[in-house]
Amino acid sequence: MTSGTRREVNLRFLAEPSDVNFGGKVHGGMVMKWIDQAGYACAAGWSGCYCVTVYVGGIRFIRPIRIGDLVEVRARVIFTGNSSMHIAVDVSADDPRRSAAEKTTHCVIVFVAMGEDSRPTPVPHWDPITEGDRELEQYARKLMSLRTSIDAEVARFLEPAHDAR
Repeated sequence: MTSGTRREVNLRFLAEPSDVNFGGKVHGGMVMKWIDQAGYACAAGWSGCYCVTVYVGGIRFIRPIRIGDLVEVRARVIFTGNSSMHIAVDVSADDPRRSAAEKTTHCVIVFVAMGEDSRPTPVPHWDPITEGDRELEQYARKLMSLRTSIDAEVARFLEPAHDAR
């Protein structure tokens, strides 16, 4: 498979007892790990390069995942820049004895492809094909715009005057 040919990755597995939090459900940090793993596999598959996470935004935990649930983590490219890829990640889960999984978590991750020199490197361009693809691309563009104002606000709290010491 050449770079630029794998737009989507799906991981499927059972939620295990070692994934549990103090409330008896799957720990949010474990879900975030799965999201990052699926996002990385998707970005690396698209770009053909090692990729680094540069942004995770708007993560929403919709409902808990229970131990023993069949979990599916779906990651897909929804926008590409010069060296960056916006990857939408949806997590779904349900009891494997039933047939209809429910969405549990959603977010968008931005990855940057890295070259052999450990610097950002160009990625194949992605063009939306379907109406759904075009909507996802617009969603990514809107998030990029919102991120600019969020970054400015966060930058204020990175200044020494806001240091908690």
